[in-house]
Amino acid sequence: MEEHNQSSLLKSKRFLPFFCTQFLGAFNDNIFKNTLMLLIAFSATTALGMESNVVMNLAAGLFILPFFLFSAIAGQVADKYEKSSIIRKVKLAEIVIMLLAAVCFITESYSLLLLLLFVMGTQSTFFGPVKYAILPQHLRNDELVGGNALVEMGTFVAILLGTIGAGILMGFEGTKELTACAVIVVAITGYLASRKIPVAESADPTLKLDFNIFRMTGQVLKYAREDRAVFLSIMAISWFWFLGASYLTQFPNFAKTVLQGDSSVVTMLLALFSIGIGVGSMLCERLSGHKVEIGIVPIGSLGLTLFGIDLYCSIPSYYVDEPLTWLEFIAHSDNLRVLIDLIGIGIFGGFFIVPLYAYIQKNSKPEQRAQIIAANNIMNALFMVASAIAGILLLGVLDLSIPEFFLVIALMNLVIAVYVYSQVTEFAFRFVVWILSHSMYRVTHKNLDVIPDEGPAVIVCNHVSFVDALLIAGAVRRPIRFVMDYQIFKSPLLGPIFRLAKAIPIAPRHKDEQVYLQAFETISNELENGQLVCIFPEGKLTKTGEMNEFRGGVEIILERNSVEVVTLALQGLWGSFFSHKDGPAFANLPKRFWSKVNIVGGRKWTAEEATAAALEANVKELRGDNP
Repeated sequence: MEEHNQSSLLKSKRFLPFFCTQFLGAFNDNIFKNTLMLLIAFSATTALGMESNVVMNLAAGLFILPFFLFSAIAGQVADKYEKSSIIRKVKLAEIVIMLLAAVCFITESYSLLLLLLFVMGTQSTFFGPVKYAILPQHLRNDELVGGNALVEMGTFVAILLGTIGAGILMGFEGTKELTACAVIVVAITGYLASRKIPVAESADPTLKLDFNIFRMTGQVLKYAREDRAVFLSIMAISWFWFLGASYLTQFPNFAKTVLQGDSSVVTMLLALFSIGIGVGSMLCERLSGHKVEIGIVPIGSLGLTLFGIDLYCSIPSYYVDEPLTWLEFIAHSDNLRVLIDLIGIGIFGGFFIVPLYAYIQKNSKPEQRAQIIAANNIMNALFMVASAIAGILLLGVLDLSIPEFFLVIALMNLVIAVYVYSQVTEFAFRFVVWILSHSMYRVTHKNLDVIPDEGPAVIVCNHVSFVDALLIAGAVRRPIRFVMDYQIFKSPLLGPIFRLAKAIPIAPRHKDEQVYLQAFETISNELENGQLVCIFPEGKLTKTGEMNEFRGGVEIILERNSVEVVTLALQGLWGSFFSHKDGPAFANLPKRFWSKVNIVGGRKWTAEEATAAALEANVKELRGDNP
């Protein structure tokens, strides 16, 4: 994998016009929303006749509500029609909406501006499914995480620039007139960029549109629930947007009433939060090794909770007579911890959300992908509306302070994370694999493209240590069912990990015939379902560093399922804490950390030519003199 893959997308005609289009759309949304929010927070509440906290949460709810109402129809449209033409139509609608918004800003029609938030939310609703469904059509699998990272980074940089732009506009006497001009110019520029987006053919041109909102909402949610891991990924993303909306909506009043700052402090808080998410998103591709790696999602959720709790604990106790500017705010050393917490929440939010989006795109059926993304948008909308309601109830009815509100949602995040990872064990397993392959070992690999991207195959490999399967799982993009000695499941350390991985236990026939027969039955079922199965034909770990003779289990498998066989070899694991060098594994404290391990791909074998002896010879050649 080329290291420049992520940045090179910004030079590609497959991606750059789309990136610019979505960036400008997010930027325009935030110029409009943030200017309106600041006007409400600092000068317009009397005109609306409502308390500031209520108006803030009402505005957030009005923007999000259309995602809940119209996402199902938007998903159908995105699956039925060519996607670049949909984007251009959506961008034309943005120009019309912004023209109306310009008039309302100039005439100070704040009630109508709140209504236009709903209209603008509707326009964004139809962009949402296309935005994420188009990426797998224009990008390769090994570009998907990088593409999503750039989209999320671009979105939050747009939020940052829109936030700063709104703050700058608030500093001029002609705020309303300047905002009116800005939103029109950006809308037109976004439309011009959309005209360069390459064609993305219809996923299902035979799809019949159904405009019954309630029926189609139920239908797209049904599609999403067909794959439990995908659905829980959607729920996790939606929870992130609950958190994000909760933070972003409360920042103006948090800055004003708790931190005692002026509008420039609001801008700074939003900017730091956005920078954090942008940085976290961009780090995802490097941390994931250019593949869809959900193992870093639990790291993201843990960071969100820890920094969220610390934000509550870091509230300064000073009092000032006049609101602080952002320069005066950062001059107080007590405030540094608040700023670090906000950046940390953003960074770990990026770790959390980018792999989940890529996972949904990769694992959704192509003909239903936009509708499943629409289901994601529906759930996102539901959770963000819930965040607005939670803000009104907790802050307005129960009279919690904003820091107490932040503490509550940080603790809720921990509870929800534990639930999701207990329901989808793949997340927890991939987390363990990621930690192992980024702490004790530096795993490199060569020629793993020999493993087929889809369809059944048997992988055979030498067996050096108790973590062979975990390291292979971390290097290969596809899920693998590993066949492991049944005794390993009794280990208090490794047993739970291999149960998370849904490894297949096997025993020698003379020791437990039922386990032996059930293993081959399970292997056959997995191959019939198009899965990868990895076996270690030696049957036991090496005690000398030399390979043991391959047993005939692979031939038994191929007699029942005539599938391809792929050879792999592990190099560099002999002598590690998990190997039998100088005595039983685990007998001594680890002596090697960050040691280099290489996984080498060999070749594909047909079922007819794949004998145990031939496979053994090939793996020995691949391994060479580096056990």
